[in-house]
Amino acid sequence: MDVGEEFGPWLARQLRRMGKNQAELAAEVGVTRAAVSAWITGRAAPREETMRAIALAIGTDPGTVHTRTEDAAPTRPISWYHRPAYADGGRDFGNAAAFAFEADVETLAREATQNSLDERLDRTKPVRVRYTLHELTGETLANFREAIGWNDLYPHYEVAAAQDQKVGRVVAEGLKEMNERDRLILLRVDDYNASGLTGDDYEDGRFAAVVRRQLDSRKSDDSAGGSYGLGKATLWATSRLGMVLINSTLSVPHEGRTERRLVGRLDLPWREVDGKSYAGPAWLGEPDTAPGNNKDVARSWWADEETTARLHLTREGTEPGTSFLIVGAHDVASIFNDASADEEDDGEETVQAMHEKLVDALAENFWAAMTSGETAAPLLEASVQALRNNQVVVKEQRVDPQRAQPSRTRALKAYLDGTTVERLTEAGQVALARVPLKVPAPGGKRGTVEHQAVLLVTAAEDGDRGKPNQLVSMRGSRMTVKTARVPDLPLGTTYFQAVLLAGHAAGTTDEYADRAETFLRASEPPEHNKWGRTEELWASYSPTAYRRITDFTKAANAAVKELVGRRKEQNQEGPKALRDLLKLDGGPAGGARTSGHPTIRDLDAEVDPAGAWQVTVEVKLPARQDPWVMTPVAKFDVRSGGRPSVGWARIAALENCRVVDGVLHFGAGARSATFSGTTDVSTHPVRAELAGLVVELQKERGVSA
Repeated sequence: MDVGEEFGPWLARQLRRMGKNQAELAAEVGVTRAAVSAWITGRAAPREETMRAIALAIGTDPGTVHTRTEDAAPTRPISWYHRPAYADGGRDFGNAAAFAFEADVETLAREATQNSLDERLDRTKPVRVRYTLHELTGETLANFREAIGWNDLYPHYEVAAAQDQKVGRVVAEGLKEMNERDRLILLRVDDYNASGLTGDDYEDGRFAAVVRRQLDSRKSDDSAGGSYGLGKATLWATSRLGMVLINSTLSVPHEGRTERRLVGRLDLPWREVDGKSYAGPAWLGEPDTAPGNNKDVARSWWADEETTARLHLTREGTEPGTSFLIVGAHDVASIFNDASADEEDDGEETVQAMHEKLVDALAENFWAAMTSGETAAPLLEASVQALRNNQVVVKEQRVDPQRAQPSRTRALKAYLDGTTVERLTEAGQVALARVPLKVPAPGGKRGTVEHQAVLLVTAAEDGDRGKPNQLVSMRGSRMTVKTARVPDLPLGTTYFQAVLLAGHAAGTTDEYADRAETFLRASEPPEHNKWGRTEELWASYSPTAYRRITDFTKAANAAVKELVGRRKEQNQEGPKALRDLLKLDGGPAGGARTSGHPTIRDLDAEVDPAGAWQVTVEVKLPARQDPWVMTPVAKFDVRSGGRPSVGWARIAALENCRVVDGVLHFGAGARSATFSGTTDVSTHPVRAELAGLVVELQKERGVSA
C-alpha cells in the first residue's frame, strides 16, 4: 500500500482543520498528551489499535490514517483572501513586474513556453504545451463567475476600475467587455512532462516562487531560458481582470498527494472596500489553519474533479505539469494595430486572431526546440485550439516548425543527424563551421576558456517566415534569443539562413558548454532577446566582459561570410546601364565618389546612475577624400508605438572626428571613427531602463542597444 505524508505533520494538520487540540485528542483516544506530542513530532508512532482509535476520533476510516493521501475532514470553504494594506501607509497601484513586458499573446507565448521548457521533467521526451482559447457567454459565463466567487470579488473590481491609473483603466475595460457584451475570454496554458508547482505554500520551492513571490525564478539549471523571475508576470499582464487560476499535477508529492493542487491569484491595485484598505494581491484557496502569520491566509487546496471542471481547469491524465488559466485574456497589440477595433464583431474573429498569433509566435521563437532528428527527439511539442462555451471553434493545431521555418529546420536537422558539409556546393546542403566564444573567468579573475559554438548555414527558401540573410542565435533549450541581419555581405550573395548554436544548444561534447551557458545567460536582459551588456554580466564577471560577446558576434558574422560570400573581380566600368544604377553622390564638386554612407559598426551603451544613456559609437566610413558631416540622432525604442527622439546632453569626439554644434565632422580619408554621447534625461519620455536606445546617423541606419 502506498504511504503518503509523514504521520506527524498529517495528524497535526487534521487537528488544526478540526479546531481540536492535542489534549482533546489524547482524552478521546485514551493516551497521554505527551504521547500525542511524540506522534506529531515524529519521536514515536501509534500502535495498530491506537490508529483505529485515532481514525474514530477525527471522523475518518483507518485506511485514510494509514495511507495519509487525503485529509480526514472535508475541504474548508474556498474563498478569496485579500492582503491587508501596508501598516506604514505604502501603496502599490499594480504589479511592477507586469510592466516589464508587453501584454500581448506573442509575449505570453514566448515567456510561458520558455518556463515550461525550463521545467521539462523527462529529458528523453519533449515537454508538451497546449494553448486553449475559450470564449464564455451566457449561462456558461454565469456558471464560471459563480465558481470563482464573483459576487464577493465585484466590489473590489468596482473600486479598482474607478481609479485613474493604468491598471484601473485596464480593469475598467475588462468589466465593460464582460458586462456589456456578456463575454469573457479564457486563455489556458497546459504543460505536460513538466515538474509542476512542487513545494510548500510559503517556503522555498516552485509553488511559492510562482504564486507568492516576485523576482524569484527558482531556475537552478544554467541552461534555463529564464533567470529574472519576471516571465510569469506575463500571465497576469495578459488578463484584463488581473486573475490567473492554477491547477498543478506534481512530480514530487506534497502532503502525500500529487493531483489537482489548485490556487488562484488576483493582482489589483491598492483599494479601499467597505472601510478596509487592501494592498493589492489576493489569493483564492482554503483558509490556512496554521498558527502564526499564515493563519486564515488562503493556501492551495486539493480539489475534487467537479470543482476543477467548474473552474475549467481539468487536465488530461496524471502526467506532471501545470495548467494556468488567464481570466479575461486580451491582446493589447491587436487592439492598437487593428483599425477596426472599435467596430462591433461577433467575437469569433478575436479568438481566431489570437489563435493565429499564438501559432505564429510559437513557430518563430521555438521552431528549433520543436525540431527533431532521426535519433534525437524534439525538446518541445506545442499546439493551439479555440473553444466557445465548450464547443470547438478552431480545431487543435499542432505547430509544425518545418512548415514555418523550412530552411532553418533543415539546417538544425542536418546537424542533429550528422549530415552537414564543410562547403555549400549543392542545393539543400547545410554547411557547418565552429565559432569560438572566449568565456572569461567569473568574479573578475584572469583567464578565459574557449567554447566552440556551432554555426549552420543553408540556402534560404521562399517559404521561410522572415527575411533572408539572417543569423538566428540560441543556447540552452534552443529558444530563439536574437535574430539579426549579417552585415557587409558581398554583392550578389545567394540568399541564405544561418543558425548559431551556443552553450548546451551546441551539444554536450564541448567541455566548456556549461561555462558558456552561464556566461551567455548573464548577458541577456529580462526579455532574453539579445546578448550584450547587462548589470549581471558586469557584476558576475567584469566591466569589460561584454567585449567577449562583441567579439563572438563579429566572429559568427565573419564565419557566415566565409561560407556564403564569393567576391568576384568586377570591371570598374561595367555595362553603362549598371553604372547608371549604381551612381552615388560623392559630395561637393570635384570630390571623390563613394560607394556608400557612414554606418554604425558597433554601439556600447549603459544607463548611468542619473538615468541617462551613455553610449560609445564606432562608425564605419566609406573611402572618400572629403570629410563626412553627420548628425547623430538618439531615439527610444519603446515597446509600443513610434520611436520618440531624445536630446543629447553631451557629445564628445574620441577618434578621427570633431564635434561642432552637435554635428560630427569625420576626418577626411578616415575609414573609421568613434564618438561618445550622453542623453538628456529631461527629454526622456520614459525612464531609460524601460526602453531600448537607437542611435542613427542622419537616419540612414540605426543600431539598437
